Amino acid sequence: MTTDTEKLRYPVGPFVKAEPLTPQVLAEQIRTIAEFPERLKQEVATLSEEQLDTPYRPGGWTLRQVVHHCADSHLNSFTRFKLALTEERPVIKPYLQDKWAELPDTSRSPVAHSLLLLEGLHARWTALLRSLNPTDLARTYLHPETGREIRLDETIGQYAWHCRHHLAHITEKKKAAHWG
Repeated sequence: MTTDTEKLRYPVGPFVKAEPLTPQVLAEQIRTIAEFPERLKQEVATLSEEQLDTPYRPGGWTLRQVVHHCADSHLNSFTRFKLALTEERPVIKPYLQDKWAELPDTSRSPVAHSLLLLEGLHARWTALLRSLNPTDLARTYLHPETGREIRLDETIGQYAWHCRHHLAHITEKKKAAHWG
């Protein structure tokens, strides 16, 4: 049973790894990542500063923080891809996303800064993702908090979900608040 709080927190549901992970599924996930900056930009374009400073759910981040979090998270993921492609089973550096969300560049800066960052980052990230062959996609990194080895093809799915997840935080808040 899904509670209202869970629906607000996970509007597209929790991440579920695609099985089987076919080339078509992978291409669709990469397309989601490629299109995310423009879709995000369109969703926040008409929001006022007051609306951007509204939490998407009680106790949740503001819409501004969500936008900046996406830039922070996707930068970290891009770096993890580069590490996994150039090192054998690198141990990645986790980051405290809730603490990052409290920093002034996340809690108060204009969303335009992160929208620009996401546009360039996703252009490069997508070019990299589309160039990967099956051997590359099977490369891994080690997450020190879980001790789990994570494959790059799985990470693509996680970040396609991440794009949909945070975009839905914004679209669902706009619908609920009748912001158009």
